[in-house]
Amino acid sequence: MKTELLKIYPKQPDERLLRRVVDIIKAGGIVVYPTDTVYSFGCDIHQTKAIEKIARIKSLDVKKHHFTFVFDSISSSSAYTKAISNKVFKLIKKNTPGAFTFVLNASNTVPHLLKGKKKTIGIRIPNHTIPQKLVEYLDGPIISTSVYDEDEMIEYTTNPELIAEKYDGLVDCVIDSGAGQLYASTVVDCLQDDFEIIRQGLGQLEI
Repeated sequence: MKTELLKIYPKQPDERLLRRVVDIIKAGGIVVYPTDTVYSFGCDIHQTKAIEKIARIKSLDVKKHHFTFVFDSISSSSAYTKAISNKVFKLIKKNTPGAFTFVLNASNTVPHLLKGKKKTIGIRIPNHTIPQKLVEYLDGPIISTSVYDEDEMIEYTTNPELIAEKYDGLVDCVIDSGAGQLYASTVVDCLQDDFEIIRQGLGQLEI
């Protein structure tokens, strides 16, 4: 399998190409797509084989790793999380779309494989047209786990052409939307009303 490299411009994305990517995701494929931070591996959250393959590519323990879900709005994420307080809702609303991952309690809608022992999920609403459109056309969230290795921050993690070369045959397509960022999202624990920043990334949290 040869990995496709699809040039999709964020300001005026080609709908035909976006729907082609969505068809790949629906069929159980793996894509690499841009976000407002780093490039990410993605697949349908219900495609177990694709999730397990991403875990193998990144040398992750699929039962222990906390995959993030990408949504296009707070309302679209509500079915996948347990009820949140007004304080948490206001925090998320104020900082989205943006470079943040919010950790929340998972609802029963989330596949068991992706809940982990703590039964939590991370939600992302990136400030980037392409992942927003993918989720909209798919009518459901996609997995997000960064392409880069935290111990190996080199050019292949930001250059989509080099990403396609490195993972040729391992992923179905790479979306080329220009250079990615070098920093990941800021991770915020929202399990309690006393928010805690677990990892400081590109996003600067406004409270």
